[in-house]
Amino acid sequence: MVREGLRERTTRLFVGLGILVWVLGGLPALGASLPDAPPAALRGLVGFYEDDGGRLLLRERDGALEALYEPGGGKERPFGVPKPRSLRPLGGDRYALAPGLTGAAGEILTATRDASGRGIRCRVGRRIFRRHFFPEELGKTFRILPRLSLGELRRRADRAVPPREAGDFLSPDLVELVRLDPSLVLDLRYATSNNFMGLPLYDQPRAFLQRPAAEAVVRVQRALVPLGLGLVIHDAYRPWRVTKMFWDATPPGQRDFVANPAKGSRHNRGCAVDLSLVDLATRRPLEMTSGFDEFSFRARPDYPGGTSRQRALRDLLRARMEAEGFTVFPDEWWHFDYPGWQSYPLLNVPLGDL
Repeated sequence: MVREGLRERTTRLFVGLGILVWVLGGLPALGASLPDAPPAALRGLVGFYEDDGGRLLLRERDGALEALYEPGGGKERPFGVPKPRSLRPLGGDRYALAPGLTGAAGEILTATRDASGRGIRCRVGRRIFRRHFFPEELGKTFRILPRLSLGELRRRADRAVPPREAGDFLSPDLVELVRLDPSLVLDLRYATSNNFMGLPLYDQPRAFLQRPAAEAVVRVQRALVPLGLGLVIHDAYRPWRVTKMFWDATPPGQRDFVANPAKGSRHNRGCAVDLSLVDLATRRPLEMTSGFDEFSFRARPDYPGGTSRQRALRDLLRARMEAEGFTVFPDEWWHFDYPGWQSYPLLNVPLGDL
């Protein structure tokens, strides 16, 4: 769920760089084993901290903590890729900083936890970095405050007309995903109130894609089975009227994360899918580096934080999807577009009519 139309050149550059990173070993091999989850005590400190002068990211790699530091503040701008620095444990949540992390040598990082064991601040010399908790870390779903009521959003969507497009398009051939592979897990957020708007927006909990994209998703699912993993579908084909509702409900300052209905979404063409990974045995979702539909820099496919296992799962999902021709969006690790989406028209058919 992104503003696709304005970012096509950025996407092509990002995907090209992503493939290069994969070739150089930045993404896991398709059959690579996954790292173990870190100990709970270490996991509690993993997160994003900041003070007035900089941003500090504590992440886990190979069972140890690493720190990434950037000068300058801001929870909104993407976190770059500064050089990770190892933290040498001194005991009692005290760590020796690698030289050059914050510009001073020989400093000690001291973490403070809350009653549940989660880190809440880090002291480095005289600086105190306070942790910013994202909704997923607190067991919540990211939410905006909709600008309009559900009734008003529906009335506006009912009166609106999708943009007229010139050109020749392929005839739509939307296929229900679970009819091709019943083992796919459905967690269609916009059919419930468990989404960024807190409102049910679909008339039925069903997922469709254009046939070539749907068949590619099924191939990904079957390739994951030997790893004990599967796909969970959060969104697929989206009627244009819902894109209109997203736009009207979202405050202007957060519209970078929603598609402009004046151009439509690739979801409206049946060629975009939002998905994640599940444990095949339990059908329970696996933890990634951010929550689904989280409007933050943690949602980027190149976000360097989290745990080794979270990053490996995210990158494995991307590698499997790219192997079937999909491209990931630069702002959302869960959003994948199928090639040739430009060949299909914008659609506004309700799910219940398919």
